[in-house]
Amino acid sequence: MKKLVFGGEAIITGSGSLEYVKSIAAKRAFIVTGSKSMLENGTIAKIQEYLKIHHCATAIFSGIAKNPDTQAILKGLAAMNEFKPDLIIAVGGGSPLDAAKVMALFYEYSEITFENFFATEIPERRHNLKFIAIPTTSGTGSEVTKAAVVTFKDQNLKIGLKTLAFIPDIAILDAQLTLTMPDHVVAETGMDAMTHAVEAYTNNNLDDFTEVMAKGAIEGLIKYLPISYQEKTVESREKVHHYQSLAGYAFDNVGLGMAHGIAHAIGGKFDLGHGLINAIALPYVLKYNSSSPVVYEKLAGLSRVIGANSFIAAIQKMNVLLHIPRSFAQAGITKEQFFSDFNELVENSLKGSTRANPVAVSAEDMAILLTSMYEGSELCD
Repeated sequence: MKKLVFGGEAIITGSGSLEYVKSIAAKRAFIVTGSKSMLENGTIAKIQEYLKIHHCATAIFSGIAKNPDTQAILKGLAAMNEFKPDLIIAVGGGSPLDAAKVMALFYEYSEITFENFFATEIPERRHNLKFIAIPTTSGTGSEVTKAAVVTFKDQNLKIGLKTLAFIPDIAILDAQLTLTMPDHVVAETGMDAMTHAVEAYTNNNLDDFTEVMAKGAIEGLIKYLPISYQEKTVESREKVHHYQSLAGYAFDNVGLGMAHGIAHAIGGKFDLGHGLINAIALPYVLKYNSSSPVVYEKLAGLSRVIGANSFIAAIQKMNVLLHIPRSFAQAGITKEQFFSDFNELVENSLKGSTRANPVAVSAEDMAILLTSMYEGSELCD
């Protein structure tokens, strides 16, 4: 028996779909966003304007960084407790969306904390606080998933918290909001989505429903992500925005794999973007996992679908096209930094999503893989 959950109440799509906010009747809206871009480009002001139609008061909590930690979330929670909203709106990349998920849960269920999260029976629903997620980057799929990734600085680790109560009620996918993304954000978030789709597709828990979603997302991203990056057309941005949500649906129901286990470990220790880490790690992970006959056949099938001799080589080619660094060294981590507390990095990389990897990973193998990823060793496909 398997329970599949695909999103909350609705997904609102189409150019200008941000206007859906006009239909939301709320009394007090708490808006969570990143550092400054959504404030500077007028998106937050527009949301406030739409909410005024129903005389809704608003409060803004900004400054969520690319790797939100427990303290940032607790600071937001304190602001929520003071404002007492009946609506929370998360606007921006995956970080403010994930942070808002935890804030919303802790706000409605004050007895839940970071300290007791994994020792407590977590509710599967919110009852008093409506949640709208408005992604402005195309990669995390957070607007449709039950996962929230939080950095625990005391452990040098990013940990994925999960509950159905995290799933936003409404996801608004307005591609117009993605047009201002810098090139490196288009690349990194797009490869995050690709990693979600590929790790879901190669996961041993794959089912008929998520197979179609994951495979469709892979095909769509292979086709439209380069166009979105190079030509920046509204059509390509919308396609990538949709396919990253499909990838979110897929991994939310079957799990991920070693690329994400490594990304959470490195992202918890070094302040690199999550999608960037995934992009660097993915070819190595796929090569390692292709020792499984099942994974090998899946990758061979994907190669045929996209018209390539090797799917792994196609991912490497995509990274080159998107100007993704080929190694963690090229991404700016010094050798001294990377290999300092290396055993802890190896241990943390074996946690989380790595436990769902289709091929078991030993500490010795992980050490070799991480070293290869740091140096940018050649892959033989």
